[in-house]
Amino acid sequence: MTNQPTIRLSLPSKGRLQENAMAFLSTAGFSVFKPNPRQYQAEIPALPELGVLFQRPADIVVSVRQGSVDFGITGLDVIEEKRGDNGDIIILHDALGFGACSLALAVPEAWSQVNDMPSLRTFAAAFNRPLRVATKFPVLTERFLNQHNIPHILISAEGTLETAPTIGYADMISDLVSSGQTLKDNRLRALPDGVIKDSQAALIANRKALQNNPEALEMARRLLEYIEAHLRAKENLLVIANMRGEGPEAIAQKLFTQTSVGGLQGPTISPIVTRESNQGWYSVTIVVRRDHLAQAISELRKIGGSGIIVSPVTYIFEEEPPRYTAMLAALK
Repeated sequence: MTNQPTIRLSLPSKGRLQENAMAFLSTAGFSVFKPNPRQYQAEIPALPELGVLFQRPADIVVSVRQGSVDFGITGLDVIEEKRGDNGDIIILHDALGFGACSLALAVPEAWSQVNDMPSLRTFAAAFNRPLRVATKFPVLTERFLNQHNIPHILISAEGTLETAPTIGYADMISDLVSSGQTLKDNRLRALPDGVIKDSQAALIANRKALQNNPEALEMARRLLEYIEAHLRAKENLLVIANMRGEGPEAIAQKLFTQTSVGGLQGPTISPIVTRESNQGWYSVTIVVRRDHLAQAISELRKIGGSGIIVSPVTYIFEEEPPRYTAMLAALK
């Protein structure tokens, strides 16, 4: 990169979170180009004024908080752990749809009498000492255990936490859980009401950058505009069908008698020019929720639809993204 961009976005530097973040940005129209795989810098050709850095997930939060980076994509778990209490981090979008996991308490399987937080509190009270809890999330874990009045000592750990109770340097753990298989493999089980924080990937920004830099504020608008439009489109499909009728209004009334084929505001109905005149054929275009597709096809056939075509949708833009409106309100 010859011209160094003044606005910067930080992405996870490795692992599945990086892969998912890159794939997500690509499908949203912001493909990341990394000239050298060993470098920790990249660019987004569609946004030449935005530079890309790669950092560890927790470092992303610190960099955005301190203002050395304007935007970041990382997990809600580390955002809440590292954001601090000065309000310098603003969450622009808290549900990007990937990186789902939960920060949760897990106890040894041998603790048969512990099945929830109340029984953990009873169990802890019978101990001769506070429970030793190994975690990489001391802020969130401390807050949660205090809320439930669990006597404890936090054990800081950087490596694999699941072995801590077996080795003996901790009694239980607070760790990220996705499928739960790793816990089972290490004879641990998560408490059903011991979820400290549900997490997925989120987009964050530095509050002062948005307040003081018009270019950063405009970048936030563009990112949210396309991300919101892309996420909304992922839930929907474009359906086109041929229908015979007396006119657009008559066909629309047929569609409105059904539950899944009304479109966003309504159907788009256009006449079809056939080889034979006065055939009364029309093309109906609607947007259908992806999970309602089978029902929609059945309903279209029921009212005379044929030649049904289904296509994916890349973007569905609204008049103004709700999260952009929320961001402006939060900046006041």
